Amino acid sequence: MPGAAAGVTLRAVQLPIPVRRLGYRCAYAVLLCYWFLLRPRVSGVKCVLTRADEVLLVRHTYGDREWDLPGGAIRRGEPPLDTARREMHEELGVLIDDWHPLGEVHGVVHHRRDTLHCFEAEVRDGRLEIDRGELAVVRWFPRVELPEDVGHYVHPVLERSAG
Repeated sequence: MPGAAAGVTLRAVQLPIPVRRLGYRCAYAVLLCYWFLLRPRVSGVKCVLTRADEVLLVRHTYGDREWDLPGGAIRRGEPPLDTARREMHEELGVLIDDWHPLGEVHGVVHHRRDTLHCFEAEVRDGRLEIDRGELAVVRWFPRVELPEDVGHYVHPVLERSAG
């Protein structure tokens, strides 16, 4: 990197978790207005991460705060599989190469028209490095004992899953 001393690694400065959480909540409030006014088509991913007979669910620090599958928005020009890899690394600190595609799920939530590309992967190493700014809590649930308060897409995506 130009201007960096040899052998020195530069790391991005991260805002404190409470500030990041406030930023996510504010951005989500703006997005709710945008979705209501424009009713856009949005493409994203949902990822079914499994560990034996368990599935990983997350609660975000913003939005409806229901238990949900991890995932995120597809960036312009980004292939959905690359989005799944990126989002799982950013949110959970896992690097997964062995993904199984589950197809697409379509729906309307908060007036936005969603196309979700769904993927599944087994997590062999259970260690997660959670982004505490975006995720309030993560938990492994047996597939047959999911909580009642799950997000809109959890059941339709899990129905496509091999588990």
